[in-house]
Amino acid sequence: MNAENERELTMMRWGLIPFWAKDSKIGFSTINARAETITSANTFRNAFKKRHCLVPADLFYEWQKLQGKDKQAFAIGRLDKEPMAFAGLWERWRDPVPDLPLETFTIITTDPNELMQPIHTRMPVIVPRADWSRWLGPVDPQQPPVDVLRPHVAEEMTAWKVSKNVGNVRNNSPELLEPCEPCADETGSLFG
Repeated sequence: MNAENERELTMMRWGLIPFWAKDSKIGFSTINARAETITSANTFRNAFKKRHCLVPADLFYEWQKLQGKDKQAFAIGRLDKEPMAFAGLWERWRDPVPDLPLETFTIITTDPNELMQPIHTRMPVIVPRADWSRWLGPVDPQQPPVDVLRPHVAEEMTAWKVSKNVGNVRNNSPELLEPCEPCADETGSLFG
């Protein structure tokens, strides 16, 4: 919310830094928050009481462990190709040098649904459109919206194998979303 208590779309840094943190390094380990512990974990408890956000996304990537050290990259999105909104928490931390506020966020994760179970042990909480206002509204301490923090309906989602090239931040092109079967990595060797 802005100064007029209106919702706003804003850029934030991924990796929540609690207001009490001495430095920003904690943000490297707080990109995700487990739904099961956000009400009790010191890092997220205060933000859960006061500062919810929605993180827009078209899809997300996850890695399925295969034999040995091999992994398969997957893109996961909505079956209807509509954007999603991940449940998030945000904080404002004051960076002592250069004495400026820094707004950061975390994405809340939960247990996998039936689609995600073969791929990974966690998934982001996808807030249904009908619950957006409730998630973003003032939190009632007697009834916090923890029921929203559940796996999304698997039948509304789809997943497909993509190239391992998605794992390199230097790669940023629409081709990364293309399904691959079998898939080739950056060296041209096949996997899948």
